[in-house]
Formats: sequence, structure tokens, C-alpha cells
Amino acid sequence: MKSKYVILASALMISMATFAQKDQIKSAEKALKGGDAQGAISILNDAENMVANAKDVEQAQFYFVKGNAYLDLANKKVEESKNLSLAAENYKKLIDVEKASGKQKYSTQAATSITDIKGKLINSAIADSKINKNSEGAKKLYDAYLLDKNDTINLYYAASTAVNGQDFDLALNMYEELKKINYSGKGTSYTAFEKGTENEVGFSNAKDRDLAVKLGTHEKPKTEVIPSKRGEIYKNLALILVQKGRTEEAKKAISDARKANPEDSSLLLTEANLYLETKDYDTYKKLVGEALQKDPNNADLVFNLGVISAGAKNNADAEKYYARAIEIDPNYANAYINLAVIKLEAEKPIIDEMNKLGTSAKDMKRYDELKLKRENVFKSVIPSLKKANELDPKNEDIAKTLIGVYNALEMTAEAKAVKAKM
Repeated sequence: MKSKYVILASALMISMATFAQKDQIKSAEKALKGGDAQGAISILNDAENMVANAKDVEQAQFYFVKGNAYLDLANKKVEESKNLSLAAENYKKLIDVEKASGKQKYSTQAATSITDIKGKLINSAIADSKINKNSEGAKKLYDAYLLDKNDTINLYYAASTAVNGQDFDLALNMYEELKKINYSGKGTSYTAFEKGTENEVGFSNAKDRDLAVKLGTHEKPKTEVIPSKRGEIYKNLALILVQKGRTEEAKKAISDARKANPEDSSLLLTEANLYLETKDYDTYKKLVGEALQKDPNNADLVFNLGVISAGAKNNADAEKYYARAIEIDPNYANAYINLAVIKLEAEKPIIDEMNKLGTSAKDMKRYDELKLKRENVFKSVIPSLKKANELDPKNEDIAKTLIGVYNALEMTAEAKAVKAKM
């Protein structure tokens, strides 16, 4: 008989705890409605230890109210990022509870709030990056990724933003995660310009984009292939590891990536660049040869070899690769730009020598020779700059460089013509 009383007493204690929790949830709801979100959270924190024993519907209500309270604080700009994440965490707990119980009351509202939170985190991250608060922005983008792990591009942007903020420890963890999920980012973008605003709008597929054009709301449809980002990811991962003195890990990471993705030529370039960084020139040359043998008519591959060669101060090879990229693709704007930059580098030693000359007859003669040599350098870049300007007319840097070259050669009419188009 005594044991029965014990059982009854335990049941009574659980029942009383349930009533107490209901009262606390109601009190929290009342505090939240009254504008005291922090008070609501404090009330619910006091009831946290009883949540596990509560009915499913009460657990769901508990997490729903708590999520709403954190979201209210975030909307009031109180520790915005932290409270957005805490709100999402509670909404996800609520969704898990209702999914397990098979009874959904708050899940739809919670899912809508999570989508809203994800958007707020991304917009806040963009705002942070504009004022050079890149580390903070990277953390928000990572939180957005955690809310929806199917949207892996947010993890990629988080890592890139962390690099921009020089927060390499944070970036390393994100790149390791990108490596783990074998993120590529390769795909196709479908865009069109919205009539009236001239804003370029992205669509999830060609069908939706073409329908918008057909309906007359959009125009100038464009389809672009988005290249794989694995090369960039492993390049940054390797550079961070090398910076930390973990060179062998960097080499293994890229080697493993190439084995897992043998079709991705960007990884071959990344591996070549790593050996260049570590001054292993023999392996670098071997990999460069392998890259060219594998895909000799890939303009992007040849162009990137030019970039790597330029980085190694091997301008002769860089010029050769840029010229080859142009031969493969006559409309490769960046190849024209980089080719001009390489050629313009020849001006500096000429200027340096001119500045050291005196006023003797011998020096004046040499000065005239150098002046002619400098003019020839400028003349040699005009074709590349003109073509680049033609292919990318909105690029002010190209236009300004071309104007500078024309002015140096006293080609004022040509300079005015370019300036008029800016």
C-alpha cells in the first residue's frame, strides 16, 4: 500500500510541475505582448528544467514563445546576430518536437520565421562587409548556412568573407567544411533585366526566366555558366595551411581533391600554384606541362597559367600564355588587360634610368633613346587596351589607362574620344 502512495505522490508532483510550466508560458506570453522580451526569456529560462517532462504541445509552445522573444530582441537591434541565432535554434527545436509527435500547430509559423531570420542574417552580413566588418559578416553567413544546410553557397560566401577580414582561423574551419561536403558551386545562372528599373534579376531556371520575358516584365535574358569554385577553395585552404606551417597538409589536401575530382582542371592549377609558393619549381613546371597537355585549348586554363607565371615574375611566359588565351578566344577581355599590364611594366626601368641621367651631351642622347623606347612601349599596348575597352566599356580602369597612354603619346583626339564614352 505504501508504494502506491509513492506512485500517486510522484504523479501529483509531475501534474503540479505541468501546471507551473503552463503558468510560466502564459506569463512569458503576457510579458512578450507587453514589450518585455527579455523578461519573457527570463521566465522561460526558469522553466527550462521542466521542459523534458512536459507534453509535446507544451514543449512546442515553450520553444515557440522563446523563439518569438529572441526574435523580438533581434528586431530591436539588441545583440542582433546572437538573438537571431537563438531564435532560430528554438524554432528548430519546436519543429523537431512537432515532427516527432505528428501534431503540427506552430511549425508553419516557425518555418516562416526561420526563413525571415536567414534573410536578416544575410542582409546584415552584406551591410557588415560594406563597412569592413568582415569577420562579423562571415559569422552571420555561417549562421545562415546552419539554418539551411542545403543552401551551401552561404558557407562558401562565409569563408570568402572571413578571408577578406583576415580571420584565417575562422576561414580555415569553413574551408575544411566546404572540403568535407565536396562543394563545387558549378552551375548555370539565368538572368534578365526588369523593365522600368533596369535591375538584373536572377531566376532559378530558364523556364521561369523565359516566361517573365514572354510576359513582358523582363528583357535582355542572359544565361551564364558558373565555373567550379573548388580551385579557389583549395587554393585558399592551402595558403592558410602553408601560412600556419602546415605545408604537407596543404599538399595532401589538394592531392586528395584532385583524386576525388579528376575532371576539375582548376585543382591542377591550384596544386601548381602551391608548389610555386613553396619554391618547388621542378614540380611546378611538371604540373604546368600536365595542365597544358590535358586541355591545350581551354582559354581559362591558359589564362590562369599566365596569371601564375606573372605572379612568379616570369613575364615572358605570362605574355605567351595571355597571347595564347586570346588566340583561343579573341573576346577574352581579361587576357587583353593582363597582356597590356605585363607590357607596361617595361616602362618602370626606362623611367628609372631617365631620372638618373644628367645634362651632358652623352646623357641627353641616351635620354632621347629612352624616350623613344618608352613611346614604343606605349604604342605596343594600344591594340590590347583598345580591344579590352571595346569588350568591357564600363571598366573605368581600362578607359583611364588607355587615356593615359594616348596623352603620353600626345594623341589628344583619341584620348578625348575615349573620355567622351565614359
